[in-house]
Amino acid sequence: MKTLFSKKVFIAAEISANHDQNLNRALSLIHKAKECGADAVKFQTYTPDTLTLNVDNKYFRIRHPKWGGQTLHQLYQKAYTPWSWFKRLKKESDAIGIAFFSTAFDKTSVDFLEDLGVFCHKIASFELVDLPLIEYAARTKKPVILSTGMATLKEIKEAVSAAKLGGTKSITLLKCVSSYPADPKEMNLRTLIDLKKRFALPIGLSDHTLGIGVSVASVPLGVSFIEKHFALSRKVKTPDSFFSLEPHELKNLVENIRLVEQSLGAVHYGPTKDEKKSLAFRRSLFVCQDIKKGEGFTEVNVRSARPSYGEKPKYLPVFLGKKANRNLKLGTPLRLEHISL
Repeated sequence: MKTLFSKKVFIAAEISANHDQNLNRALSLIHKAKECGADAVKFQTYTPDTLTLNVDNKYFRIRHPKWGGQTLHQLYQKAYTPWSWFKRLKKESDAIGIAFFSTAFDKTSVDFLEDLGVFCHKIASFELVDLPLIEYAARTKKPVILSTGMATLKEIKEAVSAAKLGGTKSITLLKCVSSYPADPKEMNLRTLIDLKKRFALPIGLSDHTLGIGVSVASVPLGVSFIEKHFALSRKVKTPDSFFSLEPHELKNLVENIRLVEQSLGAVHYGPTKDEKKSLAFRRSLFVCQDIKKGEGFTEVNVRSARPSYGEKPKYLPVFLGKKANRNLKLGTPLRLEHISL
């Protein structure tokens, strides 16, 4: 199975509803994501009618501290990205050199995004159980990214099978907790290691926690993709702004992830190139009182001290009880050749 991403963690800024249905704000978010060092911007391709039914009954009313008091259709009416924007959004992304893709929520959005020329298809956690949709997206032969929030192991296996059946050669699985914001205590990042082992597929993180700590912590666990919601300011109230990163936070996230990548390195023992300069400051054996020829070495006149010009401290027992074959002044690095035979 091919991988979509290079050795560098691919960082996507999820715009979602944070454009507040203002095209200029959406364009500004693309530019700001690029400035912050993100590799991609991601939007969501749906309409209220492709996502839910325009019904106001107990099944469609939302119970959530931020989104409650309305129906699903009313929420999505406020949150969706007008499809007439997408050509402009992709053109702007291409022009400044940041990758552009979007989450597809039904077959019509897959077709729409295919006409747009996206490089991959993302399937959201809530759609992971829509196996026909996953297979349809995979039939494009484009890479498919599957978010696994709420999913059981069986459901993930079914989704992966559907993607493979569709014919894609690249599947990435994202660990996700589908609560907003997500509690770090529920992230269970060790699942990433198990996910990669079980499926032998690239793994990533769709992170809805506040801040950047959880995303940064996932890098040593082998993720190749990280997605975080992104807003120009949380003061602009949108359906997603309350759990989104602001520009200075996204920039900090990118910088910290790149730092972690550099620091992981390879398995290595012994001094590094720069550490070799510090070897001189290791401890070694030194004369700490003047010693006359024929005088015995003791723990009073010999001690371990920095720097490292004498014998290693492990040789102290060799000296104790032996006699000096010459006069040795305070501060002389002690050598085995100073022992009288």
